[in-house]
Amino acid sequence: MNLWLHEIRLLLRSKVAIASLLLLVLLGSASVMSGVQRIDSQREAIARIAALHGEDAAAVASAHGDSTDAGRAAYYSFHPTWNSPTPLAFAAVGMRDVAPIMLRARALGLEAQIHDGDAFNPELALAGRFDFAFLLTFLAPLFIIALMHDLRSSETEAGRERVLRSLPMRMGRLYLRRTVVRLATLWLCIAVPFTVAAITQGVPLLQIIAVLGLAAAYLLFWTALCLLVAWRGWNSGVNAATLATAWVVIALIAPTVANVAIERAIPVEQGAAIARAQREAVNHAWDIPREQTMRTFYARHPEWSESAPLGVDFHYKWYLAFHQNGDDHVAPLVAQYRQGIERRSSAASALGWALPPVGLQVALTRMAETDMHAHLAYQDRIRAYHAQLRRYFYGFLFTDKEFRVRDYEQAPRFEPER
Repeated sequence: MNLWLHEIRLLLRSKVAIASLLLLVLLGSASVMSGVQRIDSQREAIARIAALHGEDAAAVASAHGDSTDAGRAAYYSFHPTWNSPTPLAFAAVGMRDVAPIMLRARALGLEAQIHDGDAFNPELALAGRFDFAFLLTFLAPLFIIALMHDLRSSETEAGRERVLRSLPMRMGRLYLRRTVVRLATLWLCIAVPFTVAAITQGVPLLQIIAVLGLAAAYLLFWTALCLLVAWRGWNSGVNAATLATAWVVIALIAPTVANVAIERAIPVEQGAAIARAQREAVNHAWDIPREQTMRTFYARHPEWSESAPLGVDFHYKWYLAFHQNGDDHVAPLVAQYRQGIERRSSAASALGWALPPVGLQVALTRMAETDMHAHLAYQDRIRAYHAQLRRYFYGFLFTDKEFRVRDYEQAPRFEPER
């Protein structure tokens, strides 16, 4: 025990080590505070949805009077959807920082509504937000390098290693104690700010333990790399340069090159192309006979085929029908887009086994439910809810049932996953 305490005292006597540890604590605290602030602002925005939707619905209802056409109600009323964050989302903001987390949907063509808001800057997505995942993935290895690169070379350069070898002790145990003390201290500087924030955010205990375990494993990887270089017998400057180069390659260059390779190997059409194709199909409906539009609609949705024929006047069931046809028209494109995105995500997950920084990011965003899979799941919930809205309004439109003010309140409400 005295030997362990001695190693701790030696570490605390080093001004460089103390400065590094204090800086790591400050950066760790700032990273979790940044993530918490971002997620709290999203929660506040989501909490305001109900009140704002109530005001909007009341304004639409008052403008249309006690009785109106269901098509007008469908056209003018917006229905909010949202993707609530998990308690752990603050640690790895992920897609929540670049993809929409709220969408006010109408009972019109949905795919254009989804993919209009689904465009994001890939450069922002690549850099990522300064959160706990960013700190752990990119910055923590630099602190390990700072404290571990001269683990052995400092003793050799100071002329102490020969003296130590003359003593009745095993040098391997000395360096093992030193490594464990420095690794444990670095881990604590990261773990304490995260744990405090996780408890305040209500993260389940098992998830806290899992994240801390991932952090320990990741730090251990970089520690092992430092030991591998240290035992080559080079001087401290060469060790530091070698490890810094390794960090640039492993944490920055290799993931970027792999990301480009995955994008080229698995081409995916942009969501904007789906929105454009859907709008073109919708606009084309104005140029063809209305009966052709209705035949196409009834062929795909025979449950409404008993509706009365269209007259010469404008009818909203024709309008909503060609919006539905537009969504049906781009359904194959949506399926291809989804498959391509899922293949890219699977490739990135597989890459994580070879590149620890990628694997760590994948694991943290999956646990926090802020990855692409979670975003696609939110889109699926929007589609399921939109189908309920359409069925509700179609029930009035295709039976020529009168739509009253009280029917606004009976419209389906979005049910978030959590």
